Amino acid sequence: MRLSHYYLAFLGLILFIFFGVSCSTKELPQEASLADTWTNPKDGMTLVFIPAGEFEMGSSNEEIDFALAKCNDYVHIAHPGEEDCPRELFEMQQPVHKVYLDSYWIDRTEVTNAMFAKFIEETGYKTDAEKLGQSWIFSIELERGEEVKGADWQHPHGPSTSIEGLNAHPVVQVSWNDAAAYCTWAGRRLPTEAEWEKTARWDPQTGQAYRYPWGNAPVAGDLLNYSDRNLNIVYTDMTQDDGYQYTAPVGSYPMGASPYGALDMAGNVFEWVQDYFDDGYYSISSYENPQGPTNGIYRVLRGGSWQGDSRVTRSADRSQFPHPSRAMNWAGFRCALSPITTE
Repeated sequence: MRLSHYYLAFLGLILFIFFGVSCSTKELPQEASLADTWTNPKDGMTLVFIPAGEFEMGSSNEEIDFALAKCNDYVHIAHPGEEDCPRELFEMQQPVHKVYLDSYWIDRTEVTNAMFAKFIEETGYKTDAEKLGQSWIFSIELERGEEVKGADWQHPHGPSTSIEGLNAHPVVQVSWNDAAAYCTWAGRRLPTEAEWEKTARWDPQTGQAYRYPWGNAPVAGDLLNYSDRNLNIVYTDMTQDDGYQYTAPVGSYPMGASPYGALDMAGNVFEWVQDYFDDGYYSISSYENPQGPTNGIYRVLRGGSWQGDSRVTRSADRSQFPHPSRAMNWAGFRCALSPITTE
């Protein structure tokens, strides 16, 4: 009996060394199914498995009507006297089209400050904002974005701020380039726009695309972090309290999980995805594993943020930012990973 205990202990040590220390993607399960998770030993991120299959991407006319009404509510509150939002603003989300995706893994939450700090420590990487010496912040006083000298991932709201006590919060002030570099270091990649949207809103059990990750119920303070009473700007939803003025720790809203179990896919921070931005791409998108346009200037952002109102938290909403080398304190990212093959 004693020998068997020693043997089991030795076997356990070997398994710990193999599975707990190595960061090779060979550790990925060769077979996985819906609701399976895997923790990447490189950065400690938990990933959820998304099985292969078809889904419907984009916004219907009914969804555009809904988004347009929300946009007009915002304009009438924030900019009284201005004209209504043009419908063309949302037509980049059309047409609704069927997309087939191979299976993939995707981070359950956004990458955190602690994870990004490990990346910086191991690689000596310097972010675009640090090299430029300035970055974008959302000014509560001005109620808009402005470029501020000394703003970077360690000083998210300007040079006098820090990330002390924010280890579990999503890293911000990272450009698309920075996000792509991190994902490569972690043995992953940025998700495609199609992968991001499927994870956020497609229910494989019902074959239905929801308005938000949690379904079609309206936004609420226990579902996401967005411009609620804690932000207190002109378009704030004063009826809701999500508990945070700026970012919230990742995974703070389990009731807002997507059908696949991914968290924070609405609000908290906008998320970079792999694709270049093209407002007409949906009409020419490939059916199988679309990778987005082959070139462009801008990259796509998804999901809404702590400073965004409810109109930009819909899972089909698409945004862009002027250049992939620029960063802001309302955007972060998550990574994805294709399964290993045995061929």
